Amino acid sequence: MIAEKMKPLMANNSAIRTMFEEGDKMRAKYGAENVFDFSLGNPDAPVPAEVKKAIQEILEEEEPGVLHGYMSNAGYEDVRETIAESLNRRFGTEFSHKNILMTVGAASGINVALKTILNPGEEVIIFAPYFLEYNWYVGNFDGKVVQAPTDKETFYPDLDAFEKCITGKTRVVLLNTPNNPTGVIYKEDTIKEIAAILERKQKELNRTIFILSDEPYRELAYGGIQVPYVTKYYDNTIVAYSYSKSLSLPGERIGYLVIPSELEESEMVFDTASNANRIIGCVNAPSLQQKVIGKCVDTKVDLDYYDRNRTALYEGLKGCGFDCVKPEGAFYMFLKSPTADENEFCRTAKKYNILMVPGTAFACPGYVRLAYCVSYETIVNSMEGFKKLAKEYDLA
Repeated sequence: MIAEKMKPLMANNSAIRTMFEEGDKMRAKYGAENVFDFSLGNPDAPVPAEVKKAIQEILEEEEPGVLHGYMSNAGYEDVRETIAESLNRRFGTEFSHKNILMTVGAASGINVALKTILNPGEEVIIFAPYFLEYNWYVGNFDGKVVQAPTDKETFYPDLDAFEKCITGKTRVVLLNTPNNPTGVIYKEDTIKEIAAILERKQKELNRTIFILSDEPYRELAYGGIQVPYVTKYYDNTIVAYSYSKSLSLPGERIGYLVIPSELEESEMVFDTASNANRIIGCVNAPSLQQKVIGKCVDTKVDLDYYDRNRTALYEGLKGCGFDCVKPEGAFYMFLKSPTADENEFCRTAKKYNILMVPGTAFACPGYVRLAYCVSYETIVNSMEGFKKLAKEYDLA
């Protein structure tokens, strides 16, 4: 007998994972080259050579009982200092190792942060569409998700509606920019306005409200667009970062939290988060991967790899008559379904071996998400199927 709290989660298991598993079956049946799977954000860009070299060097330099042993729950101090210095160079911040807590990826980091600051019954505001597993993370600590709307033409936050969402129970605003699933990047003016609203509401409600900024796609921003660093605009900000996308290491589960000194009761929050890292069962981030990050802190995947895919997919879909916004960051295309029932649209697409994720998986029905972190050949070869799919809906 499974726990009652798990039953609704199992009943609503991730549509993304379900579609990915369907892809495995189709690849076995039709051959991998004939299946066009845009379901999972599993990076296809090669792991940078510097990462492979670093792993080899670290293993050769291994000190018995050190590399694979325990360390502070916050992680290796020298690695944390290296990350802080990198952030300071890039964003003009003033962090030190005392502000950086190593985590088992961004998902674990978000859970650590929520366990640290969220009380049962308190509210977490999230702009829709969003990565629906956020619901699970909030639910882990008996919080409540409040969905704030965005403009469906631009997917920018509706700030008037957002302000009305803030109540005496609001504890966290969870931001994700560059955004999954839309690829939208919130500009500096938007971040400033969100910060100003929260400053007013903190005073009005006499309670601390945190921004929790989930930033695994920060390095994937195209055309020179700058992604604002949120801690510079709002003191009570915690940043969750992951190297899953920037170094193509999703399976290695390595990331960090930034807990700035300006944050209210910062030292207590940091110490509590370090303890939470242990309490939720992670204990500490993987030791080998921490050391790898220490050597490769400024290394990035080849952004041109994804940019070529982005352009090819966007132009191809627009040429077929589909309606979508060209993403500014991440590696997702959010496509408007030509029929109100996007699940039916996804089922029709499977006739042409095209796999997409319905927008209901992101709290946004009427759309589908395509992850273009696939090979360029996959995108090119999928276009014949997309043309046939468009014809079925009288788009072509």
